[in-house]
Amino acid sequence: MKFTEGYWLPSEKANASHAMQAYEVEQIPGGMRILATTRPIEHRGMTLNLPTITVEFVAHTPDTISMEAWHYEAYDNKVPSFDKTESVYEDVTVTINDDEAVLDTGSVLVRVQRKGIFAYTFEADGKVLTGSGFRNLSYIRWDRKQSTMLPAPNYMTEKYQPYMVSELSLGVGECVYGLGERFTPFVKNGQVVDTWNEDGGTASEIGYKCVPFYMTNNGYGILVDSTDNVSFEVASEKVEYVGFSVPGERIKYYLFHGPSPKKIMNEYTALTGRPALPPAWSFGLWLSTSFTTNYDEETTTSFIEGMEKRNIPLSVFHFDCFWMHEFHWCDFEWDKKCFPDIRATLKKYHDKGLHICAWINPYIAQGTAFFKEGAANGYLLKRADGKGVWQTDNWQAGMGLVDFTNPDAVKWYTGKLKTVLDCGVDCFKTDFGERIPVDVVYHDGSDPQAMHNYYTYLYNQAVFNLLKEVKGENEAVLFARSATAGSQKFPVHWGGDCSANYPSMAETLRGGLSFAMSGFSFWSHDISGFESTATPDLYKRWCAFGLMSTHSRLHGSGSYRVPWLFDDEACDVVKFFTNLKCSLMPYIFQKSVEAHEEGTPVMRPMVFEFMNDPAVPYLDQQYMLGDALMVAPVFREDKVAQYYLPEGTWTELLTGETKEGGRWFQGTYDYFSMPLYVRENSIVVRGNCDTKPDYDYADHATVCVYQLKDAAETRVSDIHGNTVFTVKAVKDGDAVKVSVEGAHTELKVEVFAGNEKKEAVLAADANEVVVA
Repeated sequence: MKFTEGYWLPSEKANASHAMQAYEVEQIPGGMRILATTRPIEHRGMTLNLPTITVEFVAHTPDTISMEAWHYEAYDNKVPSFDKTESVYEDVTVTINDDEAVLDTGSVLVRVQRKGIFAYTFEADGKVLTGSGFRNLSYIRWDRKQSTMLPAPNYMTEKYQPYMVSELSLGVGECVYGLGERFTPFVKNGQVVDTWNEDGGTASEIGYKCVPFYMTNNGYGILVDSTDNVSFEVASEKVEYVGFSVPGERIKYYLFHGPSPKKIMNEYTALTGRPALPPAWSFGLWLSTSFTTNYDEETTTSFIEGMEKRNIPLSVFHFDCFWMHEFHWCDFEWDKKCFPDIRATLKKYHDKGLHICAWINPYIAQGTAFFKEGAANGYLLKRADGKGVWQTDNWQAGMGLVDFTNPDAVKWYTGKLKTVLDCGVDCFKTDFGERIPVDVVYHDGSDPQAMHNYYTYLYNQAVFNLLKEVKGENEAVLFARSATAGSQKFPVHWGGDCSANYPSMAETLRGGLSFAMSGFSFWSHDISGFESTATPDLYKRWCAFGLMSTHSRLHGSGSYRVPWLFDDEACDVVKFFTNLKCSLMPYIFQKSVEAHEEGTPVMRPMVFEFMNDPAVPYLDQQYMLGDALMVAPVFREDKVAQYYLPEGTWTELLTGETKEGGRWFQGTYDYFSMPLYVRENSIVVRGNCDTKPDYDYADHATVCVYQLKDAAETRVSDIHGNTVFTVKAVKDGDAVKVSVEGAHTELKVEVFAGNEKKEAVLAADANEVVVA
């Protein structure tokens, strides 16, 4: 929300009190507390009739600092808190004198100016990361009449809309990233972003997954700790600042110092949670019934058998909404007209090696026994006017919403879901969660506006915990659409409703890259677009992109997405890239293990890996899959791809040809190729199986060493995330020495040097081979 008219003048509706002087400073555990007056104090009489803003800086690690500021300390707007793992880091030094107060963690300095106007900076690595100065920390009463002689506002007659506002400085060339899955330009400078989850599709500024976290290429990230609608002015109100406002009397944010994006993400996810490791089978190809199509057991069986006939590896089959009877969503009862014996059907599919996903959401349609039970027991959200259960016809007739703040409602809802798992379902697509009303009453008394975004966290947490309980720790996986901060703990997420055209394919990727910069490691999208039906050309290009994402699903709205309905070549393209992804699973799954352990996303914007390359800050049509593989989807009908390679020698994955980076390239690509380049000094381990994603990655694997400059190393995990063997490669003159620890089978070794490939075999009982 903008509170000013340009740089100098406040809005006529804004009655602002700004932190103007650090009047008193005291040391507290892990930090310091400042009493900031809202005007400079020249004598004691000026302290009368004066609002103050209290500010606390607290260290939680040497690289994580929180700033919390408030006006009225006892004000409670019943805003739920993000789930965080937090402690106070007390090994700090606090220095207070007449000129300044300094908090030193050994890694980050917080410097508060005491002489002159209230200001503070965060400093690290010998530079200022960001800071706050003149009128950058404020308490706002919005749309309030000017003060009268009354000593306090008249709450009975005055509209009381308090906000806390903070503004943090931006340097020249500093770019802002993240804020959730945003389909607008990748660099957020110049944008107004409200963190308010809505169902707006990918062709809008609205987001399904709004996250009040951003990072910049100046070496830090910021999480605003509020589940309410945090409104960001990203160099849009004042071009030198990121401003953010929070309803209420209190604001809190965390600064995470890197300086690398990987270190920032490590700090951020240590606080808000690391993603669970998805099961290996979930990385394979998913096929959906699609949304409004007509389907029954005969249809779904024909899809599965059609994939088998064409030798296209299929890992997951997904039943979308109409597995339940229309007007019955979601009572979690199979439509017996279409699936008369669902247990036998799903057993038949399991016997083919498939896993099964079923669509769900948290909305319960009236007229079902499940709705009546929920309403009778108080498990559904109540109307704010006290007239029973909140209901709407928007989506399903008369539907109510599960109240996930009620523990009994969670048990009731997940208990019903367990009956679906008992039929043979392995995972759920947790759709919706963003259409959440604010004129309701929650069981725990939470503020309904602040619950609007947090609802999805409680919803997906409930379903994910059920899957862990029933399927086991390493087998739980969702396919979720909505999210907020912390939801990365419940993978996987997909990009929502896109259209069947190239611009929508590009905006989908932009959303995924912003999502990755917001702390999320596993992401997918509707291959070829959800709305309308793609041309064969677009379908084949999007399949290549989708299968070089962490998770890959063929899904749409009004038409089926099986490849033979597009053309025969589409079948071959889907098979080719599915085979390729399966063969790359030792590498992809290892990066997934690292995401689980460290919070580093698997799909990464170029700036994540090459922050100091001045050519990459705005790149949003290519990405890194892990730290070694660059992917540039083809977005044009004329088969032309344009892409940038940072400095170094890059090797084309499919051909072995090399290019020297530090420049742009353009090429023409058929449907069985795209720009896929391996970074120099990388080791990529490939498996000996290309027909499924879950297999023994260590069994007769191929160790590929690319353009070794000095030394490189990696490890290979099994499908449970346990390290099986480690690989080290060291340059030894013109030769490369490859050593392996823990391997139990013979391994093939390929060394790429320039445009030449040399091969060797490492015997099962050996631990080292020299490739000359």
